[in-house]
Amino acid sequence: MQTDPMAGADDASPEVLALAKVVARLRAEVAELEGLAATTAVLERAKGVLMARDGLSADAAYEALSAAAALRGRTLMEECWIVLGGIRSRPHPAKAAPAAPLAVGAAPPPEAGPVSGPGHPATGGGDAPFRGLLAGLAASLAGARSPQDTAGILRAALRVPLGVEGVMIYKLDEAGRLGLIGHAGIDAVLAAQWRDVPPVSGVAAVEVIASGEPRWLQDPERDAEDYRLIGPPQRWSTRAWLPVPGEERVSGAIGFLRTVPDPFDAAHRALLVRAVRLCGGSLRVLERHEDGPGDGPGDEEVAAVQKIFDVLSGAAILLSPLRSPTGEVEDYRIEAAAPESVDVAGRRGKELVGRRVLETYPTIAGTPLWHGYLDALETGSAYEGEPFSYREVVAGIPETSLYSVRATRLAGRLVVSWIRHDAGAREASRLAAVQRLGNLGWADWSLTTDTVNWSEQVYAIFDRPPEQGPMTLEELPRHLVPDDLPALAEAVRRLLGEGAPIDQPFRITTDSGVRHLRIVAEAETDAFGAPVEVHGFFQDLSRQRDAELALRESERAVLVQRGVLKAERAIAARLQHALLPVPEQSIELVGLRVDIAYMPSDSGVNVGGDWYSAIELPDGSALFVVGDVAGHGLDAVGTMAQLRFTAKGMIITGSALPDAMARLNTLLLHTAAGVPSAATATMIMARYWPAERRLAWVRAGHLPPLLVRGGGARFLPPPEGILLGASADSVYAQETLELEPGDHLLLYTDGLIEVPEESMDRGLGRLAEAAAEAMGGGTEEPLARLLAQLRPAGRDDVCVLDIHVPPC
Repeated sequence: MQTDPMAGADDASPEVLALAKVVARLRAEVAELEGLAATTAVLERAKGVLMARDGLSADAAYEALSAAAALRGRTLMEECWIVLGGIRSRPHPAKAAPAAPLAVGAAPPPEAGPVSGPGHPATGGGDAPFRGLLAGLAASLAGARSPQDTAGILRAALRVPLGVEGVMIYKLDEAGRLGLIGHAGIDAVLAAQWRDVPPVSGVAAVEVIASGEPRWLQDPERDAEDYRLIGPPQRWSTRAWLPVPGEERVSGAIGFLRTVPDPFDAAHRALLVRAVRLCGGSLRVLERHEDGPGDGPGDEEVAAVQKIFDVLSGAAILLSPLRSPTGEVEDYRIEAAAPESVDVAGRRGKELVGRRVLETYPTIAGTPLWHGYLDALETGSAYEGEPFSYREVVAGIPETSLYSVRATRLAGRLVVSWIRHDAGAREASRLAAVQRLGNLGWADWSLTTDTVNWSEQVYAIFDRPPEQGPMTLEELPRHLVPDDLPALAEAVRRLLGEGAPIDQPFRITTDSGVRHLRIVAEAETDAFGAPVEVHGFFQDLSRQRDAELALRESERAVLVQRGVLKAERAIAARLQHALLPVPEQSIELVGLRVDIAYMPSDSGVNVGGDWYSAIELPDGSALFVVGDVAGHGLDAVGTMAQLRFTAKGMIITGSALPDAMARLNTLLLHTAAGVPSAATATMIMARYWPAERRLAWVRAGHLPPLLVRGGGARFLPPPEGILLGASADSVYAQETLELEPGDHLLLYTDGLIEVPEESMDRGLGRLAEAAAEAMGGGTEEPLARLLAQLRPAGRDDVCVLDIHVPPC
C-alpha cells in the first residue's frame, strides 16, 4: 500500500511541499524506468546470446532477431524470450543437464569447455572454448541495473578463467574527461583517487578511447615508464584496457587488472574483446536511463529560442512549467540557456539545459521569486523582484550570491534573465590581487576636469598616505630623480600634445630610498583629436632592477675569473709543453722500442699533472717513469716538474728505486707543510737492464702495469706502496720481471680507462681486452690502434708508455 506523500501536509511549509512533490515525481519516474529497463534488458540479453553463440556483431544480432520474428509472425519481444529460453533448455553435448545463466560470483558454466586456470592459455582456436561462458555472461549482464553491477558481473565471470581481480569502467563526458562509473575488486581509496581522469597523456584508458584500440600492459617495469599505472605495478602484474563501442564513437573504456604475470594469449584477448562488446549495449541502456528522456529542446519553439540565446549577451534561460495531474505547477525545467548564463555552482550555458529548478536549487521553493514565476506565468505580466541572496554549498564550501531576476511569459513558458551583483565585487577583488602580486596599480587623469584617480596599490608604490590623495601630473616631477626628468617630461609632452602612448621607466625618491618605476599610459581623444582623458598604470620595478644589478655584478665577476683562469691555463700549458714537448713519439732505447702518447684534457680551463719520463742511464740501463699529480693548474704542473726532475736526478746519482720513491714522498710532505691543500701524486718507476732483460719496478698508489705476452694480457701484481704525500710512514717495495722477446709492457695514467659512472675494474677489463687485440698479433702502430679502440673520454689527461721488446 502506498501513501500519498502530500497527505497530512496541510500545515507544512511551501519548501517542504515542493520537495515532497519532487520525491513523488521521482518515485514515479523510477518505476517507469525500471519497466523500460526490464524490456530493454531482454532485448540486449537476447542480442548478447546471439553474439556469443553465433559470433555476430550487435547490429547483426538485432537484425537476426527482427528477421526471425517477422518470419515466424512473432513480436520482437516474443522472439527474444524464445532465444533466452533456448540457452536454458539446450542440452550440453556431454550430458543433458541444463546450463544456468552465469550469475554474479558464480563459476563458469559447463559450456565453458576446457578453460585452463589463470595464466594458462585455453586450448582450441579463437573464442570457441569460451562460448558457453559468453552466453552466461550475456544473460547475467541483462540483469545489471548499474555500471557497478556490470563491473561485478565481469569480475565474477572472468576471475577463474583469466585471473581477473579488478575491473574498472570509465565513461567519456562532453568535456573529454573520464569518470569512473563502475568498479569491482578495487578498494575505495584507490577508486576515489582515480574517479575523475583528465584527458592527459600517459593514461591507458585515455589512449584507448582516443585511438579505439586495446592496450595490453604485460611488462610492469616498462609499462610504468610509459603509463601512469593504477595502483602499484606489483599489485597487478598484467592489465588490459579495451574501448567500449558507443552508438557513434567510442564512449568509454573497461580495464581488467590481473595478478597473473603471464601475458594475454590470443584466446584470452578474443574473450575480453567479446565480453566488452556484450557490455556496450548494456552500458548504453543504463546511460540512457540515467540521463533521462528529453536531453535537448523538445520542439521547434525551444530550438528557435536557443538560437536567439546563442547570440545573446547576458544571462537568460527558458523555463517550461511541469504540472501535476491537477494542473498545478510543481517545478520548471530549463529548456534553453544563453552562453553567459552562470549559476552559483559555476554551471554555464547548456550545462544548465535539462535541469529542474527545484532539484538544482531546492531552497527557492516558497520564496518571493517562486511566487513571482507563478504570477508571471498566470498573468503574463513581467516579474522584477527585489535583489535576493541565494546560498549553495559547492565542493563543501558555502557560496552566497546576490541576484536581481526578471521573468517574462513566452508562449506558456518563462524567459528568465538575471544579474549577479557579487560578480563585480569578485572581479574587483581579483583585480586588487593582481595589482598587489604584480606590484602595479592603475591611474586615470581627466584633463577636462583636472581630476586624478588612483588605485590603492599606486599609493603603496609612491609610499604616499591615501589621505593625501593622488598627485597630479604637475606634481610628479618633484619626486623624480633629476637625471630621469628630461626623458619623462618629453614622454608626457607627447602623450598630452600628440596623444601618443608612452612606456617609460623612471626613478623616484621616497622615505625608504630610491625606487625604480615604470609608467604605461594612453590618451583618449575627442572628435578633434585632442586628449581628454589619460588611462595607465604604474609598476614598481625596484626588485627586478636590484636583481638585474646583482646579475650584472655576478657576470662581471665571472668574466674576471674567466680571464684569470685563461691566463693561468696559458701559463700552465706553456710550462707543460716545455716539460713534455712531444705529445706522440717513438724512440729506440737500450734495445727497446718505446711508443709514447700524451693527450691533454679537452674539458675545462685547467691543465693537468700527468707526466712521463723515458731516459738512458749512465750504466746503460733505462729509466721509465709515469706519474699523475692530483689537481689541475699551475700548482699541479709545478709539482709535476719537481717530481720529474728530482726522480731523474736521484736515480742517475745511484739511488735504488724504493729509496728514491721514499725520498719523493718525504719531499712532497715537506713541500706541503703549512699548505691548506697538500699535494699528492701517484707514480710508477721502472728500471730496465738489457743484458738480462730484467725489469725492476716500484709504485706509489698507481695503477698496475699491463703485460701483453703471447696474445694474452695480464696486470702485474702490485707491490706495497701508497700514493706520495699521504703519510710519512709509507713503505715502498720493489718487484722484478724478466721480459721476453715480443712482450709489450704498458705504463699509463687513469685517464686512459676512466668513464663516467663506470667502475675502475670494468675499465681495467676493457683495457686488457683492447691491448690483447691491438698488441697481440704484431701489428703496426699498436699503441695508436689501442687508443682508437678505447677512445678515452677526454675528461682527464692521458699518458701512456708502450715498452716493446723486439722479437729475436
